[in-house]
Formats: sequence, C-alpha cells, structure tokens
Amino acid sequence: MSYEEPVMKQLLRSIPQVGKVEWIGIRQERKALPTPVDQVIVKEKTGLEGDHFSGSLSGKRQVTLIQKEHLDAVASMLGKDHINPQLTRRNIVVSGINLLALKSQQFKIGNVILETSGICAPCNRMEENLGAGGYSAMRGHGGITARVVSSGEVRLGDPVSLI
Repeated sequence: MSYEEPVMKQLLRSIPQVGKVEWIGIRQERKALPTPVDQVIVKEKTGLEGDHFSGSLSGKRQVTLIQKEHLDAVASMLGKDHINPQLTRRNIVVSGINLLALKSQQFKIGNVILETSGICAPCNRMEENLGAGGYSAMRGHGGITARVVSSGEVRLGDPVSLI
C-alpha cells in the first residue's frame, strides 16, 4: 500500500462545505413539470410523498438532486440568464456543495439521510424543455440520484452535508 492511498481516502471523506436547499419540486403526474413546494416528506422505500414515482421505484432513484451552480453553467452555455429548475425535472436544487463529491456516500439534508445511488443523466426532454442544445448542455451537469436511508422532512434552506 502506498503512502498516498490513506491520504486519498481521507480527502474523499473530507467535505467541509455545507450546502443549502434552494428549490424543491414534486411531479404529481408522469411527464408533468415538477410543482415547486416549500417542504416535502421523504420516506424510506417510497421516496418523496406526493411525487408520481413514490413507491414505484427500485430504490435507486427515489430522489433526484442538481446543483444550482450547474444550472448557472447550463444557462451560460445556452445563452440564457437562468434556467428554471422545473425544466430539469429534478426534485431538489442545492447550492454550495459538490454533489458529485458525495458519490458512494451518505449525506444529510435537514433531518433526512440519503445515499448517492448514481448519476442523473439528462433525457431527451432536456432538448424540448431547454431548447436547442439543452441535452448536450446538461451532459455532465444533470446531478445525482439518491435512495432514502432515513425518513424525515426536507425544507427550503435546509443544510446539505456529508455524514
């Protein structure tokens, strides 16, 4: 074992930044845009209460998250001032923390514990929702999927941190 391995493991587990929930949305129907809400109940096994996916998933994609900073980057690539989070079809927008740094780790939002389960790749609806080039602009900026480890409630302004 090289000297660098423990250092890299330590760096991967060290995320001193604390993010913040900027936007929450639930989709009540398939293909519908998410409806913005101020808070949402998040449950083990079923995901977000009121979301059309609630209870129908394998557990790998119970919650989708995207970074506000990535929305700003996508807007810039598309020559827009901003991107309405509803158009990305994600559940939660956070700022101030690198979601990809949470890969294979558990993190807390408010009193809910989530675990990253994968990358949330863009679908062809991004072209439709964001305009020409929307799909390509979202590549690498689509956020993450997560499964619920511990139920609770997520509210606007809640902190987001590595456990």
